[in-house]
Parts: sequence; structure tokens; C-alpha cells
Amino acid sequence: MVTGELKRQIDAVWNDFWSGGISNPLEVMEQLTYLLFVKALDEQQTLAENKANRTGEPIPAEDDIFPEEQVFQPEGRAEGRPYRDLRWSWFKSLPPAEMFDIVENYVFPFLQQRADESTHAKHMTGAKLTIPTPGLLQKAVDGLDAVEMQDRDTKGDVYEYMLSKIASAGQNGQFRTPRHIIELMVEMMAPQPDDVICDPASGTCGFLVGAGEYIRREHPSALTRPAAAKHFHNGMFSGYDFDNTMLRIGSMNMQLHGVQNPNISYRDSLAEDHAGDAEAYSLILANPPFAGSLDYEGTAKGLLQVVRTKKTELLFVALFLRLLRPGGRAAVIVPDGVLFGSTKAHKELRRILVEDQKLDGIVSLPAGVFKPYSGVSTAILIFTKTNSGGTDLVWFYDLQADGFSLDDKRTPLLHDDRLGVLGEGLSGDEHSANNLPDVLTRWRERGGLEMERTPSEQSFCVSKAEISADGYDLSINRYKEIVYDETEYAPPAEILDELATHETEILKGIDQLKSMLR
Repeated sequence: MVTGELKRQIDAVWNDFWSGGISNPLEVMEQLTYLLFVKALDEQQTLAENKANRTGEPIPAEDDIFPEEQVFQPEGRAEGRPYRDLRWSWFKSLPPAEMFDIVENYVFPFLQQRADESTHAKHMTGAKLTIPTPGLLQKAVDGLDAVEMQDRDTKGDVYEYMLSKIASAGQNGQFRTPRHIIELMVEMMAPQPDDVICDPASGTCGFLVGAGEYIRREHPSALTRPAAAKHFHNGMFSGYDFDNTMLRIGSMNMQLHGVQNPNISYRDSLAEDHAGDAEAYSLILANPPFAGSLDYEGTAKGLLQVVRTKKTELLFVALFLRLLRPGGRAAVIVPDGVLFGSTKAHKELRRILVEDQKLDGIVSLPAGVFKPYSGVSTAILIFTKTNSGGTDLVWFYDLQADGFSLDDKRTPLLHDDRLGVLGEGLSGDEHSANNLPDVLTRWRERGGLEMERTPSEQSFCVSKAEISADGYDLSINRYKEIVYDETEYAPPAEILDELATHETEILKGIDQLKSMLR
């Protein structure tokens, strides 16, 4: 939980960047990520030194990030500096001009040199300091140094708060999925310690972080048993993106949430051959960018075999099916057009989900969920890959409120402890402001009480036969029944007679209103 003081400190750092001339929020986030990585390296070195002092053993070469009494000399520079000078704890106290020289000419080349030494460091390739002045660098270093980030939970929360300050869409249509929507999808999927989880459009890695936090909370033994811990840190999480800035940010997000060696890699998911990844994952969580159309020549041929189209929203669903192993499940966000589009490709993809796989549920989201980035209507599509059918009843939920206003401001409508997915006992006005806990409760009852609900309620089930008869239309409005106002009114003649008995009073009132308006 980020306290008011922590928010104040982070806001101050952010404002320093803006006043210092860096107004692109993604650039601010990238520069902060670089600095946090440098700070983390210094902390790792300090831990290694403390261990060496306790045991009397020298620091192993692979853990000795800043070797004592050795000099780092970047390529092309006439002279080097002791590795000690590159440490956060050393240069943070130097005069601004000297600090700037060390960070620009030695620390950043050092980050690039380490690019092949760890999964997180590899995303430092091409790292470049764009902070323009020594004064701004000093403010950034001082500001970050003052933020208390001693434990994993605080580090993760602080970084999440920084990410929340990205207030405009990134390149290629990328934007950050709201954290409470991520939490809803993770809770509905309930990741298990043996899952292999992928987000083929990972961005800031919010879904992977959410799944990791769920495992830590619900399956703590996964971090204490050696084999399970090895899987958690090395094999459980994979994320792909083709924006290097997002890869750096996403990798740092995973690192600060305590995942040591996730597979966060550069990849254009729709354009590459996925033979090596086919049926590799048991769970997919994603909100991919739906940028429009692609050329056939640039699209992976394996995806076109599933559904021949240029529409990225359909190609991504085809990709998810290819990546999942049989029995694997997915919760992904799609634009509403996927659910009711009339093209041959739209209909065929929906037919595949209903007839060849197991379509589990659809949560219709209100149009304002992704504001201020986009007002497009979307839904959460939930399915299981079987390759042998299995759809019986499809569960629908009409989510009308997520706890925040649906305008560009996205103002919280409830107190913090009543927001999110896990708040219990919301009813009446609170439920009207936040449907998320109800979604989760009803999802868990979809095999029981939910089957008895009628289409006039907020959630209900629809049979496979009915969906098939409707041409595989999956829009909730196709099946939802609207309850009309059943109030009985008097016949028009009686209403006119009643008005006539009060004609004098009505005319007098009109005259008074006219005199007031003169």
C-alpha cells in the first residue's frame, strides 16, 4: 500500500522531470527505470559484501558487480574510473556536475556492457541518459533515494504507482490495463503453482505481476519448496513485446515484485513463427493492442491457417489458441466487435471457440474502463482449449460499474477499502458503484446457482444450442432481456379530464412564470 508520504515523494520526482523539460510520461518512466536498476545493482553488491563479511569467504566472481580496486573503462574513452565510483551509494553524494559525468559516461555504458548477464540486464541494451542537466539528475537521484523501498511489497507498490502516472497512450496503441481489471481476471483464473503463464503483448507486465502476487498469497509453499520456487522464478512467466521501452519497464516491474528470471523478450507476436511456443502455456492473460489491420505477408502463416483475416483482434485470439496446451485456459480482453462482427473470419473464429474449444464466459465491460486512453467497448473473453469441444453453457455478466467514474477523470466512487475485487459485502449503492466482487462471486457459482438465473438479471447462462442458432453471436445484448417499467397509467382521456379540472391553477402558474422571466 502506497502511503500519502510515498505518493508525495514520487509526485515530487515526477514533477521535477516535467519542470526540467521531459514531458513524455514514457520517457520519464524509462529514465526512472534505469536509475532504479542502478540502485538495485548497488543493493545487490551490498548484500554480497555483507555475506562475505559474515562468512569470511570472498564474493564469487559472478556476484561481484563492482569489483574492489578494479577500473571500468568504457570503449572509446581514454581513461577509466574505479568500479566503486559507479555505485549509487557513491555517486549520489557527489556535486551535480561530477555525478552527471559519471552517470552519463560510465554508469550507462556499464549497463550496456552488462546486457547479456541477466534477464533484467539484457533490456538495458541501448540504455541512454536523456536527463538533460546535472541539476535534474541530482533531483531525480535524491528523490528516489528518499523513497523507502526496503521490502518487496513496497518496491512493487511504488513502481505500480509510478506506472499509474503514465497518463497518455504509448506507441502502437499500447496503454496500461487498470490494475483492478487485471486483479479481476487473475482471480477468475486462479493461477496454480504449476502453471506456465504467458502474456504475448506484455507491456508493463501487469498481468504477469498480478499472477505472481496471487501465487504468493494463495500458494505460499510455492516459494518455500525448492522445485516449486525454481519454477516460479525461472519457468512460470513469459511476456513478449516489440517495444523496447515497454520491455525495460515490464522487466523492472517483475524484478521489483520479486521474480528473479522471467522470460521477458522482444517479439512481434503476430509476425513471427510460433512453432517453438505452440502449446507451451497453460494460462494466458492478455490485453493486446488492437491497432487495426496487418498485411498478410507480415503475418505468421500458422495464424492465418486458423482464421484468414487482416484484423489484429482476430489474429490475437488465434494466437492464444495456438500458444495454449490442451486443457490450458485464457482470460483476454477483446473489443466488442469480436463478439458480433459479421465477416466470415469473425463468425468462423467464434464457431471455433464454441464448437471446437470450450467457451466458459464473457464479461461485458463498460465503455469507460479504458479512459482516458480509449472509449471503445470491450469484453473479457474466457475459454479453455480442448480441441474436442466441451461448450455447454456460456456464462455472461453485464459489468456496469468498476468502482470509478466512467469519464476521462476516472474518479474513485468509493473508499479505497471498498474498491477492487476482494471487497466483501457490497450491496445497494456500493454494488451499484463497484460490481467487481459480485463478478467474482457469481463466476465461482456458475456451475450452481448461476444456472438458475434468468436473462433479465445481471448474470445468466446461455446454452450452446441457442448460441449456435443465433449464428454464434456472443454479444450480451443478443441474449439479455430488458425489463420494462410495468407501472400502469390512466387512459389519456382521464388524464386530460384531470388537467381540465385544474385549468385555472395551471394558467395562473404560467402567468406567474412569464412575469418572473420579464
